[in-house]
Amino acid sequence: MAGVVITITSGKGGVGKTTTTANLGTALAMTGQRVVVVDGDIGLRNLDIIMGLESRVVYNMVDVLEERCTLEQALIRDKRVKELYLLPASQTRDKSAVSPDQMLSISQDLRQVADYVLIDSPAGIELGFQNAMAPADEVIIVTTPEISALRDADKVIYIMERDMSIAPRLVVNRYNPRLVRQGNMLSRHDILDILSIDLLGIVPEDDNVIVSTNRGRPIALERGAYVSTAYHNIAQRILGYNVPLMTFQELGWWERLRRWLGL
Repeated sequence: MAGVVITITSGKGGVGKTTTTANLGTALAMTGQRVVVVDGDIGLRNLDIIMGLESRVVYNMVDVLEERCTLEQALIRDKRVKELYLLPASQTRDKSAVSPDQMLSISQDLRQVADYVLIDSPAGIELGFQNAMAPADEVIIVTTPEISALRDADKVIYIMERDMSIAPRLVVNRYNPRLVRQGNMLSRHDILDILSIDLLGIVPEDDNVIVSTNRGRPIALERGAYVSTAYHNIAQRILGYNVPLMTFQELGWWERLRRWLGL
């Protein structure tokens, strides 16, 4: 049975789309699914860095399309998770090096070897976005609880409703329940009222995500980490399981101290 292609997009840059791709790919692979994460940002690749695989990049997607290597040669297996692979983007070419038809072709090949193919779409709604959307069976939109991010996400949803027959699902990133309680951040209910799409999951704001990203080690690898649970829950929902949303409560000083001490 052919694998499922999921495009992860946002509209606005800087909302954590690439981090989401790396962590969801990791979480899915940790369930035993064979997963290929694809960096669709030609010329500005970052997925290899976030996954800690940049030193192992030899070939990339453009090399495959221009027949300088095979797809198997370009795929990088993550040694920490047996069923996780990366197809990196080219660092030296621009987005015009890949067309939507070529992305369709390479995604069709990846379907034959993977259960899930996660495409990290570049920001914006230009050619790179069109490439990433072309082969999608499902779409995940990542946003933060900021008006500018929500406006761009709403634009992406409008384009999908106009041009595609796919109902996107939403991941809210960097959610801070303390700010929500203070009235300084939009609540999940406010966000869903604005965007009117199904909520796939909420990822709380957590400094450990930044630390793990800088170390090239997706936080989903740390099963004991609080924020890791959010990614694993989202992965379970992608697989079709009915997993409840995390309940966010403001931490008291004692709990904050315990986590700071690693207790």
